[in-house]
Amino acid sequence: MGFAVSAFAQGNQVTPAANERLTHVPQWARQAVWYQIFVERFRNGDPANDPTRADITDYVNKDIPTDWKITPWTHDWYQPDSWFESLEPSMNFSGKVQYRRYGGDLKGVLDKLDYLQELGINAIYFNPLNDAPSMHKYDATYWHHIDRNFGPNPRQDAKDMLLENHDNPKEWVWTEADKLFLKVIQEAHKRGMKVTMDFSWNHTGTNFWAFQDVLKKGMKSKYKDWYIVSRFDNPATAVNEFEYQGWMGVNTLPEMRETVNHDNSQVKAYEGNLYSETLKQHIFSVVRRWADPNGDGNPADGIDGIRLDVAAELPMGFWREFREVCRSINPEMYLIGEVWWEKWPDQLLDPRPFVQGDVFDANMNYRWYRSARHFFNSAPDAMPVTEFVKQMNFIFNTVRPEVADAYMNMTSSTDSPRLSTSLYNKGKYKYNVKPFDDPKYKINRPDAATRKVMEQLLVHQYTFVGSPQIWNGDEMGMWGSDDPDCRKPLIWPDYKFDDEVVHPLGQKRAADKVAFDSTAFTLFKQLIAMRKANPVLVKGSLKYVVTDDARRLLAYTRSLDKSQALVAFNLSDKVQVVSIPASQKGVYVNPLNRSMQMRPKKGVVTVTLQPQSSVVLITK
Repeated sequence: MGFAVSAFAQGNQVTPAANERLTHVPQWARQAVWYQIFVERFRNGDPANDPTRADITDYVNKDIPTDWKITPWTHDWYQPDSWFESLEPSMNFSGKVQYRRYGGDLKGVLDKLDYLQELGINAIYFNPLNDAPSMHKYDATYWHHIDRNFGPNPRQDAKDMLLENHDNPKEWVWTEADKLFLKVIQEAHKRGMKVTMDFSWNHTGTNFWAFQDVLKKGMKSKYKDWYIVSRFDNPATAVNEFEYQGWMGVNTLPEMRETVNHDNSQVKAYEGNLYSETLKQHIFSVVRRWADPNGDGNPADGIDGIRLDVAAELPMGFWREFREVCRSINPEMYLIGEVWWEKWPDQLLDPRPFVQGDVFDANMNYRWYRSARHFFNSAPDAMPVTEFVKQMNFIFNTVRPEVADAYMNMTSSTDSPRLSTSLYNKGKYKYNVKPFDDPKYKINRPDAATRKVMEQLLVHQYTFVGSPQIWNGDEMGMWGSDDPDCRKPLIWPDYKFDDEVVHPLGQKRAADKVAFDSTAFTLFKQLIAMRKANPVLVKGSLKYVVTDDARRLLAYTRSLDKSQALVAFNLSDKVQVVSIPASQKGVYVNPLNRSMQMRPKKGVVTVTLQPQSSVVLITK
């Protein structure tokens, strides 16, 4: 079944004469294989810049234990740190581990760019790099500076940032961390990799320079309209009456003020804008800084894209202006929105209003993964083959083909269980997915049956419409439940890790060896190489040719000019023979096992599939 462009046009009233500079989706993003990096846990390349207690302190979290220290990289994840005892006793492991730091930095990223090149990556998505006290960096102190502890001289960077005029982009300094990130961009570009940064314009941290000004000056602060302040402090009283709105009630993330009020409990696209013009101009200046660092009008030295956090919780009027600014700097700037939940845990938000050509190029495709996980893993129950096809058609056929190609097909991330652990547990997607929510949730190394399911799902991901994404470490064979357990330090092969023996709820568990999984790495590498070597898997039209509910068989083709790929899956527990219609007369080769070569007979390729297995065949 081809893409129904006309259905999209009718349902969303898109005009063909729309501004092509805005509606254009960068071709590179449609050919991307994404690798998502969480720098703090990626690699510690420079222990001299490790965070201190002062670096992780903010307006809310002031009482960092005096005996706090960096956690060893190879530490058993659930083993309590010695300073845990100094934290509030009622706090569970998930709360205490938020104070951990491992010292990952940009030097570690530079050291491993060749590793990413060997893997086959051509696009890097960095989780927030903002200077910020948390490990996740969504609580920015500065949007226009890289975190001090990601660079070589955090103490000097802290002084330079403090003394600059934050209100005037012409007076912004380039810290050592900023300069190192520019080197990362340069080195990534040399290796043919695009670079995307992650920003949330929805909120800052309490250390953010403008929020600090509001704290000190109250109603007299010229930034008072940037934030949703419900009550200012009365300096005549001893009590601090200052009250503000934090994102989802989180008081470390003060939320930006908008021209409309909206309900975060059930998210939908809505009209409006940011309330403050000066806030918007600050954001636009931040974009210019990273998109064209030397300001010469040539964006080649800057980032190639921006991922927008909690994008559905900001008004559409702002996003339209934002897109105009980004495209004026770099016509090939890729904008991707986090459009996730309408109402958790069952209702995902329809992303189509955001991808009509005036807001984002694409969205993070959580909908694809929820459906694919349900289908290949029979989780939480078995899904008929025809139902899976119906859901895929709805997700991909109701947007423009270039948008469908550029969807980032997510499997796991900083905010969800790792792929292997998600498949190992058979419950709902993103619901009760850590041991503190479900004591029976499995946190140990996933078993061989899970690996078979994962292989099928990955074959689907790398042969399907949309751009595949890897959460850093999944290709190493890492496992872990939802945040914070998906944020373990990466298990590089030159490190020797402690066994995982501790259960956070005190339950008995067998010891699990923690080590780089070369078999998993090889699988990912082969799949990436297959996709990159065969344009038909990136640009080819999609057609479902076998949808057999009774035998649990699925097959589809991808076709481009005289090239064709046949992809088939046996989800049953029986050996199955499947006949796949083939449009080409030549030899079809399995790129994952080149000894397997087949020639169609009467327009059909017949293959025998083992239980829970797949096959890819592509014309020579």
